[in-house]
Amino acid sequence: MDVKLKRTLTVFPLVIFGLAYMAPTTVFSTYGVVAEITRGMVPAAYIVALVGMLFTAYSYGRMVKAFPVSGSAYTYSQKAFNSHVGFVVGWVILLDYLFLPMINGLLIGIYLNAYFPQVPFPVWLIAFILLITVVNIIGVKIATKVNILLISCQFLIIVLFSILSIRGVMNGLGSGTLLMSSPFVNGEVPFELVMAGASILCLSFLGFDAVTTFAEETVNPKRMLPKAIFLIALIGGGFFILISYVSHVVFPNFGSFQDSDSAALEIAFYIGGNLFQSIFLAGYITGGIASGLSSHASVSRLLYAMGRDGVLPKKIFGYIHPKFRTPALNLLIVSVFTMSALFVDLVQASSLINFGALVAFTFVNLSVIVHYYIKGKRRTGKDTVKYLILPLIGAAFTAWIWTSLDQHAFLLGLGWFAIGIVLLLVITKMFTKKPPELTVDQIDDEVV
Repeated sequence: MDVKLKRTLTVFPLVIFGLAYMAPTTVFSTYGVVAEITRGMVPAAYIVALVGMLFTAYSYGRMVKAFPVSGSAYTYSQKAFNSHVGFVVGWVILLDYLFLPMINGLLIGIYLNAYFPQVPFPVWLIAFILLITVVNIIGVKIATKVNILLISCQFLIIVLFSILSIRGVMNGLGSGTLLMSSPFVNGEVPFELVMAGASILCLSFLGFDAVTTFAEETVNPKRMLPKAIFLIALIGGGFFILISYVSHVVFPNFGSFQDSDSAALEIAFYIGGNLFQSIFLAGYITGGIASGLSSHASVSRLLYAMGRDGVLPKKIFGYIHPKFRTPALNLLIVSVFTMSALFVDLVQASSLINFGALVAFTFVNLSVIVHYYIKGKRRTGKDTVKYLILPLIGAAFTAWIWTSLDQHAFLLGLGWFAIGIVLLLVITKMFTKKPPELTVDQIDDEVV
């Protein structure tokens, strides 16, 4: 029996999945560090990052119209360039997808262990893994409902944070005014510092691309997915800009954080005392679970695409559960991998995610140019803008951010890349044959 993924998703649940993957509360994670780098111009840095990411979101929308199947950057690179490039990009992007659920589990375990030190870290990690595994195996419908609840909790935390901040400002806290131009325009701050902040904040947008892995579970993916991708980036970016502005207004003394890594907790205590700080931490945990659910589901779909193509063992990675219609074995494999949180630290995992995601973004932008402009010969004036200029801007932007990563990220990323090349040599028998790939006929046969 040929069991396939079931099409149930529309724009709204796709946007929920993407926002859950991004975790709106992630704005607080890097706020202190970027505030110090940009001298308080975090909102301006977010605007720069948002504009840059919208170009890449546009490119994802173009490619999903051409190839509305699971696989994301792996599939797009494979079809636009060749199967060898597709394999390497797919292998590198696994860094992003595989390590994000692990980071979510790592952070949740750290926070909960700090508040409940009598409960060992591994207990919290295993509980997290069991939760996301069971929900995702049951199917995307139940995962969507859970994500709606978790996203609602995060937005509630953001609303409470904003209300308390605004009330504090009106009562004389912070700047004492709700209208400030300095977070956006400040002649005393070099634009290079804003760009440096943007290079860090772009990583907050990881997630808008993840919904492309649900192409074969989406109703009319050629129409639904491009809308969802753009909305996820736009809505997420809007929240990031708003919250970073409110944070600056209530706490403009960006140079006085006791610890820039946990600056948001200091602001939470400043505006709401111990009670709100505790609620704020609960919001962080909620965000981690929501992001873990989405990232865990996404990587299982990428592995499914590679397994179905025969790049990975098909019986395992191309398996779909006959009852739940989900890639159950892949979900279990990712769950086992998430246990690496017991051995890998946050810095190493974050570096690998950054490396993989930015490589994927760059190649998706380039894929638009190759598929439409070069191979498709779409070269009228309008098409030149759509299929050459816009994706070229996106590629240049993401490539620039990629080169700004620290040396640690490069070394770890290149090590993973080297493993992928060795694996490719084995699969292709020293490049004497092509890696297995999904044919266009197979794609057309399965797309609604």
